[in-house]
Amino acid sequence: MSAYNKGDLERRMTGAVDALKSDLQGLRTGRANTSLLDPIVVEVYGSNMPLNQVATVSAPEPRLLSVQVWDKSNVTPVEKAIRNAGLGINPITDGNNIRLPIPDMTEDRRKELVKLASQYAEKAKIAVRNVRRDGNDDLKTDEKKKEISEDDRKRAEADVQKITDAAIAEIDLALAAKEKEILVK
Repeated sequence: MSAYNKGDLERRMTGAVDALKSDLQGLRTGRANTSLLDPIVVEVYGSNMPLNQVATVSAPEPRLLSVQVWDKSNVTPVEKAIRNAGLGINPITDGNNIRLPIPDMTEDRRKELVKLASQYAEKAKIAVRNVRRDGNDDLKTDEKKKEISEDDRKRAEADVQKITDAAIAEIDLALAAKEKEILVK
């Protein structure tokens, strides 16, 4: 059986691109975005739960997030989790509702975030290139086992390169969009 699997390579490269998009979503821009709070985990009922399982998060205004905690006894743990998340946001508690005003970002902070976004993109590109290398190695193995000819290997390597180029282009697009979002005041 052939070691090379084009579908598996595509799936793994898409996974790297999706992971990058998820990482980029967590980067704070000047606007309120509910996905900003997605990584926050709250310690309630003796276990750690994602914030969206103990409260409703909304963005009623461009510079404000609202967290509606379902159980009054969880308001303090939710507020503590938000403070400790390192987002630079100061929660304001009002009953079961926690308001999170999104402060303006300094120019230095914007540049820092662009640099971080670039690092995320580079990690994703490395992951895609590693998948390409695995695919090419599998093709060489198949050729050594005489399962495919040299011409077939070269054709398949060209396919692998096309998939790689498409994934890298998608990474570049995602990064460019995030940089634009961060730098726009």
